Amino acid sequence: MLSTSTFILSSLAAILGVNGALVQVKDFGPNPTKLEMNIYVPTKLATNPAVILALHPCSGTGPAYQKQTKYTSLADTSGFIVIFPSANHDNNCWDVASTKTLTHNGGGDSNGLANMINYTISTYKADPKKIFVTGTSSGAMMTNVMCATYPDLFAAGSGYSGVAAGCLAGSPGSSPQTATPTCADGKINKSSAEWTSVVKAMYPGFNGTYPRLQVWHGTSDTFVNYPNLAEEIKEWTGVFGISYVKNVTNTPQSGYTQMVFGDGTMFTAYSAAGVGHTVPVHESVDLKWFGI
Repeated sequence: MLSTSTFILSSLAAILGVNGALVQVKDFGPNPTKLEMNIYVPTKLATNPAVILALHPCSGTGPAYQKQTKYTSLADTSGFIVIFPSANHDNNCWDVASTKTLTHNGGGDSNGLANMINYTISTYKADPKKIFVTGTSSGAMMTNVMCATYPDLFAAGSGYSGVAAGCLAGSPGSSPQTATPTCADGKINKSSAEWTSVVKAMYPGFNGTYPRLQVWHGTSDTFVNYPNLAEEIKEWTGVFGISYVKNVTNTPQSGYTQMVFGDGTMFTAYSAAGVGHTVPVHESVDLKWFGI
């Protein structure tokens, strides 16, 4: 009887994880590209908590990105959940190039990440209206892709030093070692209407509102070149049907300029003067944007 109880408790721990620590989840549902799911559930979990999907850069891992950011300490205070997945292929870069990943339920990385979110909502009774995505470099590229391929899953996103969704479409890979360099070099130039069509093609049956999005880029970025910010702006202002309104200088800090579009609630962009690759994560600004 004791051994049966111990087995049950151990099984529950494996399923639900250990609160207050980063725990790997082995089975979260279909995982077509063999991604690794790591989840942080705070000790004091809010009722129907929010969830943040936090995506690492190339050569990174979920556990490393946890240590590089402040999301878990903020989760301890606010009671939300953070998923720190790992990409274990193509120099640990997220696939943002293949047709599979650029298609809703297409069987690529984006599909596996969406299944992590669905697992978390089901397991922890998370609020499906408070699901967010953020990431750095390759993670920011995937943030754009997730907002395009699963707009019905996310409420908002925040991407640091990434590229427009679909910028790498057709490239043989998504890492600096395997990708066609045209996108990272800032030489993929499309009109707002063309970018909007790219996004819409990723989920043709979707007629709802796309996630609110903020993007960040450094003017001195020569790795994922600065002109990519302009392409992200054209893409998402086209999707939202909004136009440039004004600049707010020295926001959220000295040397940063916030570009406001429409009423400022759906899309905003930050240009960081003199900052290279990558723009440091501004967790408190993210949480304000997310509404957590």
